[in-house]
Amino acid sequence: MTELNRQITLLSRPAGRPCEANFRLVESPLPTPGQGQVLVRNHWLSLDPYMRGRMMDVRNYAPPVGIGEVMVGDTAGEVILSHHPDFRPGDRVVGALGWQRYGVAEGEALRKVDAERIPLSVHLGAAGMPGVTAYVGLTDLCAAKAGETVVVTAAAGAVGSVAGQLARLRGCTVVGVAGGAAKCRHVVEALGFHDCVDYKAPELRRRLKAALPNGVDCLFDNVGGEVLDALLGRLNPFSRVTLCGAISEVDNPSPHGVRRLLPLIVNRVRVQGFIVGDHRARWAAAIDELSGHVASGRIRCHETVAEGLAAAPAAFLDLLAGRSLGKQLVRLE
Repeated sequence: MTELNRQITLLSRPAGRPCEANFRLVESPLPTPGQGQVLVRNHWLSLDPYMRGRMMDVRNYAPPVGIGEVMVGDTAGEVILSHHPDFRPGDRVVGALGWQRYGVAEGEALRKVDAERIPLSVHLGAAGMPGVTAYVGLTDLCAAKAGETVVVTAAAGAVGSVAGQLARLRGCTVVGVAGGAAKCRHVVEALGFHDCVDYKAPELRRRLKAALPNGVDCLFDNVGGEVLDALLGRLNPFSRVTLCGAISEVDNPSPHGVRRLLPLIVNRVRVQGFIVGDHRARWAAAIDELSGHVASGRIRCHETVAEGLAAAPAAFLDLLAGRSLGKQLVRLE
């Protein structure tokens, strides 16, 4: 092949909030797959909040991206050349091939997907890592049951939107927390949540109290900070809190986090942080159930799509700033 690969690498680590100058668009020769490897033409790139942490050279659950290395990220695409017996040209696959047009991966690191049942892009969202995160957090850790009240923060995002819809399908009363009136309307009208509280509006604690007259049995938290602190006062005895993310604390020079621990003790609350990569044994069952819900229309997906690899840095900054809705993707040219 004579076509060049296009990649976005990490040019520098952010000093404060990240900016487009931290990234660099480069061209390189197409990679050549070795024995047991597969060359993939990526059609979709997933942008996710965890990438922000990978830009920093600090202790984390995964190693940082090195300066000059391709930014990490999940992709969905088509097999071009295979030296692995389980893959053929034309197969549609999902893998962690990063911010680039072409990538090479070990066959065992790729997941073959059915792009006829549901669109290929959805395998990066509701039927991909964000969906599995929602599934594990809600089903296994929160163990939400019919009749309970479930609160989901960042309810209009890729993970929160699926977590709330799964809770609704399980017969729960579902209240979302999102930033802005438009997002709250989307959460209620398009996704079927019973209510949504705009955390950007005044008197957050009063409005949470009004929206949660029966308290909270399961809290699926994606934001941390003051929103989490406000919700701790609404928890019922023996409730469960699943800590999935803390985006409010990223790039915040003076974060106000949890100030009171007494409600957790008094109400005998179980609090569990988790990383979805620790639950690989649950992925197959989760993806199968989620794909069925999407195919039948029981789970609705909204995608915010940026066009072309060069648009990825700006789209990523929009995601971090809360300007995207649903799953943030890049359609690769």
